[in-house]
Amino acid sequence: MAFHADAFIPEIESRADSHASVSRGVDTDECFVRLSPHHGGGARTVRVRYAIYGAAGAPVIAVQGGISATRHAGAAHGNSGWWETLVGADRAIDTRRFRVLSIEWLDRADFDAASSINEATRAIGSEDQADALAAILGELGIRRLHAFVGASYGAMVGVAFAARHPERVQRLVAIAGAHRAHPLAIAVRNLQREIVRLAARHDDVEAGLDLARRLAMTTYRGEREFAERCAAKPEFRHDRYRFAEEDWLEAAGASFVKRFSAERFLALSESIDLHAIAPEDVRVPTTLIGIASDRLVPLADLCELQRRCGAPATLHVIDSRYGHDAFLKEPAQIGPLVSDALDARSLT
Repeated sequence: MAFHADAFIPEIESRADSHASVSRGVDTDECFVRLSPHHGGGARTVRVRYAIYGAAGAPVIAVQGGISATRHAGAAHGNSGWWETLVGADRAIDTRRFRVLSIEWLDRADFDAASSINEATRAIGSEDQADALAAILGELGIRRLHAFVGASYGAMVGVAFAARHPERVQRLVAIAGAHRAHPLAIAVRNLQREIVRLAARHDDVEAGLDLARRLAMTTYRGEREFAERCAAKPEFRHDRYRFAEEDWLEAAGASFVKRFSAERFLALSESIDLHAIAPEDVRVPTTLIGIASDRLVPLADLCELQRRCGAPATLHVIDSRYGHDAFLKEPAQIGPLVSDALDARSLT
């Protein structure tokens, strides 16, 4: 069944200071909205944290990344950004020409604390993230986005946003993300979540999160990078051989544990796997960017999204040694594609 644009009208419960000036260099704030979780549980009060910065009065671009991305895509107001190579002054997403809006991904901690976990929501969908962003647009008085630029999970949420709120965005740019999660990727993420749950049952949840991230890294990066990074011969240390791959993955796991909770990981990982949007419902002009070496998002899925999209869609494919993470590692290739998509002349 097609979703009608007026079927979702978010209710806003603003904090007293939630209208902090959005014309200054950066505004980082939060507000509370009423959402009905897509996967059941009834309407709930949800906290949405956001950041907005860039040229005052300029067209607004929503920028969203992977599950570990924060609301700080570009460097602003003393915060480093996870996508500084693309977001900033004179970058592909130029903060001298545009304002950038990003939300922190919702997890269960953002739902009404007065509700039980079962009542609050059974799961968090990409649709819920899209509806939360739509609510923030209403809170900030932004009628329509110039574009939604999403990468990885952010691309999935962008597809959901374009399907649910086509009147609120002129163009979608989806990088390394499609209308669904591929079954093989779901299988691997299921193993990651089971590792975390098993570790939690043995009171060592951090070890489980560490191992889950190490396994995830084998899907985020391409075989060429592994071959180049891990060319060193095994070394005999601490009564066994250690491989170059171990040191790299160990460092990645340790870093992730320091900045992510198991609860947030489980919720957002599951959200990726529940993502499923009918391409025909995406009714805004769309630019898709795929990566030939991506193990998580096969080009076949992007081709299907382009073919079935409910509005004109173009697909660009780049080659990279970095696999899925090329959206972070290949600004020289991805930047010009994003910049061209944001060109006002292409917004027809």
